[in-house]
Amino acid sequence: MDVGVDVGGTFTDFVGFRGREVVTAKVPSTSDPSRAVVQGMRELGADGVAHGTTIATNAILERKGARTVFVTTAGFEDLLVIGRQDRPNLYDFHVTRASPAVDSGMCLGARERVDARGRPLRPLTEREARRIATEVRSRDAESVAVCLLFSFLRPSHERMIRKALGDLPVSVSHEVLPEFREYERASTTALDAYLKPLVARYLAD
Repeated sequence: MDVGVDVGGTFTDFVGFRGREVVTAKVPSTSDPSRAVVQGMRELGADGVAHGTTIATNAILERKGARTVFVTTAGFEDLLVIGRQDRPNLYDFHVTRASPAVDSGMCLGARERVDARGRPLRPLTEREARRIATEVRSRDAESVAVCLLFSFLRPSHERMIRKALGDLPVSVSHEVLPEFREYERASTTALDAYLKPLVARYLAD
């Protein structure tokens, strides 16, 4: 029997099918969420599991993600802060915006540039990739988000930076969201990097 699991702050809920019969279970959530999951699966005699959790959502809301560095094309370091200029009320000059997952001081610019057709205008050098890696390490990063302009057309520059970073967890935008519109791609990649170490630890447990 396959079981769906939702781990909440108070209870961990289970639902599955035994033939045509719907079976459910509810157990108190534990400080180590995996213990509650294992307990409920044993109670139901489950063979497989589909799992949902609010751990990532809570980490975003409580600002408890990883210490993340954001790397983008030089000149676009403020991309996450500026975002999109649309707003619900056109003449409201006091719009409250949510703070990005990455602080401004953790945003780095890589000296490279690719045009809208994927042609390199300024190729990324190995030396520049190493410089970025040194800058990242100097900030005690736990995770890195890399989003270069038009990298979904030419991902080689992002791959070079990821390689230079070694064993640090790295999210690259050409894999996370390989499409145009740099803000959406950047913010999605930044969140992926912000949550990656936390989710990896959770799943490893």
